[in-house]
Amino acid sequence: MHDHIMIKGARENNLKNISVNIPKNKLVVLTGPSGSGKSSLAMETLNQECQRQYMESLGMTVDFIKKPKVDFMIGLSPSISISQQITNRNPRSTVGTVTGMYTYLRLIYEKLGERKCPTCETPILPMIENEANVGETLQSVSCPNCYRQLEKFTISHFSFNTPQGACPTCDGLGKVNDIQVDLVFDEEASLKEQCVRIWNSTYGEYQKQVFKAACDYYGIPIDEDRPLKHFSDEQRALLFYGVESKEFTTYFPDKKPPKTVAAGKFEGVLTGMRRRYNEKGGNSGEAHLFYSRQCPDCEGKRLKKESREVVVAGVPITDLTNISLEELLSWAQSLQKALSSDKLEIVESFLQSLIVKIERVIHVGLGYLSLDRQTITLSGGEAQRLRLATVIGSALTGVLYILDEPTAGLHPRDTKGLVQVMKQLRDFGNTLLVIEHDVDVMKEADYIIDMGPSAGHLGGAVVGEGTLLELMEQESSVTGAFLRNRSERKCQRRKGTGEYLTVYHAHKHNLKNITVSFPLGCLVSVTGVSGSGKSTLVFDVLAEGESGVHQGCEKIIGFEAIDKMITVGQSPLSRMKRSNIATYTDVFTHIRNLYANLPEAKNNHLSAKDFSFNSPGGRCENCQGMGMVSLVMHFLPEQEVECPVCRGKRFEEKVLKAKYKGYSISDILDLSTEESLPIFEDHRKISSVIQLLCEIGLGYLKWGQSLTTLSGGEGQRLKLAKELKNQTTNRTLFLLDEPTVGLHPADVHKLLVLLHKLVGAGNTVIVVEHNSEIIRSSDWVIDLGPEGGNDGGMVMAEGTPEEIASNPNSYTGRFLI
Repeated sequence: MHDHIMIKGARENNLKNISVNIPKNKLVVLTGPSGSGKSSLAMETLNQECQRQYMESLGMTVDFIKKPKVDFMIGLSPSISISQQITNRNPRSTVGTVTGMYTYLRLIYEKLGERKCPTCETPILPMIENEANVGETLQSVSCPNCYRQLEKFTISHFSFNTPQGACPTCDGLGKVNDIQVDLVFDEEASLKEQCVRIWNSTYGEYQKQVFKAACDYYGIPIDEDRPLKHFSDEQRALLFYGVESKEFTTYFPDKKPPKTVAAGKFEGVLTGMRRRYNEKGGNSGEAHLFYSRQCPDCEGKRLKKESREVVVAGVPITDLTNISLEELLSWAQSLQKALSSDKLEIVESFLQSLIVKIERVIHVGLGYLSLDRQTITLSGGEAQRLRLATVIGSALTGVLYILDEPTAGLHPRDTKGLVQVMKQLRDFGNTLLVIEHDVDVMKEADYIIDMGPSAGHLGGAVVGEGTLLELMEQESSVTGAFLRNRSERKCQRRKGTGEYLTVYHAHKHNLKNITVSFPLGCLVSVTGVSGSGKSTLVFDVLAEGESGVHQGCEKIIGFEAIDKMITVGQSPLSRMKRSNIATYTDVFTHIRNLYANLPEAKNNHLSAKDFSFNSPGGRCENCQGMGMVSLVMHFLPEQEVECPVCRGKRFEEKVLKAKYKGYSISDILDLSTEESLPIFEDHRKISSVIQLLCEIGLGYLKWGQSLTTLSGGEGQRLKLAKELKNQTTNRTLFLLDEPTVGLHPADVHKLLVLLHKLVGAGNTVIVVEHNSEIIRSSDWVIDLGPEGGNDGGMVMAEGTPEEIASNPNSYTGRFLI
């Protein structure tokens, strides 16, 4: 069994005591409907036990790592899991920093950078020859004309994360945070009428008294009935910025500020807001009143002026960080050819490593990214492919790589390049276990394990194994059945209402001054390769136009035919672990009220509040209603373990005694929404939401499942369900960003039924999508391209799917035939 990983009796989550053999040194695809147990098998059973046994082999304590529910596993390898969760949310983290490509670029600029003397502007060439002669690194350089001594630039001077290189105004972030002053102050109101909008209740009265004391201290007359727009310059400077600010002290240069609050030491409204915002890392109560804008000094380039002026081959480093990786590759290859032999010898290893890393990222379909792209702005699929391109550079063999839908957000044209990268890892002597729904990836797999037959308690079994052709011959295989019954469905194309939303001359980011019309009353797909400008057009230009703000285009007409616009993107629904399916859909409010009216609850004087795990009363205070407690491990990530007091039940015993149809409130949270339908079928407000969740393929989600664990596609469909529940008009515009992410091909049909139902009711749905089934079923398609980044942003084709398929200029059309 040395050539297989053997799993026997896996029972984690919904797994039905399954046994399976995973061939080693192969590309293995794990597929099946959403919620069928793929992640339970790959991540929570196999990956967790691999890591636990590896740490145990190193003599480390592993008691804190939960042992999966499995009889035994044989043939395990050290594992590396690459999921879609973006854990690094640091705004300083960029594509260049996480891949190491920017480090190589900084090394090149340290060795080859040319600069001008700030005194006489004479070019100062890199001191390569001098360093070679003295055999040590020089600490300074000298201008050959005026002989001024200058600090020698090192790699740190080209880093926006160090004091030597960062722009002092924005501290290397490229952006500064400003306050939306018009939302803080009401110019028409007086102090009595609350001209400072954030001065509420007792806090506002206190601040007003301190402000009046400051006016008295400086002898500034103040009329509480005077509107803010009539305040004098001194009064405005004091109110806005406070007694210690430059703006105010210029009016009283010889008077020392008061030393106490009672004497009038007023901080200033805007000054206080900035202090609280910075102290709380941007999470103050007034954070919504701040907005980011480009740094006025470095113009978003992050580095200080001296570093921005250093050039290699006539190009500053900041010009290279904001171009696409395809363009950066061309520059690096040209530099490699142009350098003299002595200069090339010094930077050859850095330059070659940079070229190799760029080529790997391009191979996984991310050549449109730039080095300065923040990692927090990447989609889950982009982040995963970026990490995959990074790990392929390692020399490790005998490793188990577990990937979670690496094709998410990838155009079918680029899937082939991604498969080649995965096969390259396999050929190094590694095993790849890939959770995937893409049929093109399944065709390339060495082996497929099909989970099913359905989701939640109806899943958790292995229903098929073998190659794709072998699955098609297996009656129990869900994926095989889909492929067997796959047929070209003839769709009746809608003509729409005859009205259009038209964006004129869109030019934001890489859009090439394009004019695009979206037919209303239709299902419209916006397609194109990754980075071609789809999201920019739909979410950055069209979505912003509803408020009358035409950013990135000349104008947008047609919004008068829309009553409401709902944008459903890929961003997380919540970053709080306390938010779950029940709370987000508002179902938990109805459930708590139901339990509070039970005889058992009334006898124990329990209210609806006692059935909440988010507030004190009936919840377990040891875990504060989470059911889990965090265990801090030195040198290791925090581990979550079951609460020893409530044993994961979240509530106190008195609350758990109240049962509805035999289920406690904790039992309900542990049920999937689909399982709870028979329990709440008599309660319309609850059952209608359950039916809607089942209809869009989310019936397998448990009520108590945290929103932070959802994939981008799951979160998007959940948000869509919530909006549908509250919908009051049939002239709504829905903007969706790849809602098929995380969906098995068989489940895509369920989503299509829902989308067509929305359009049939008189709404308009615009979908940014790569999925061929969604595109084929659309009424109208707008295809952008031809490539990503600067080579994209043009309309390649418009029309019905049939017209797109027959257009030779469309990459998307080739996959619709």
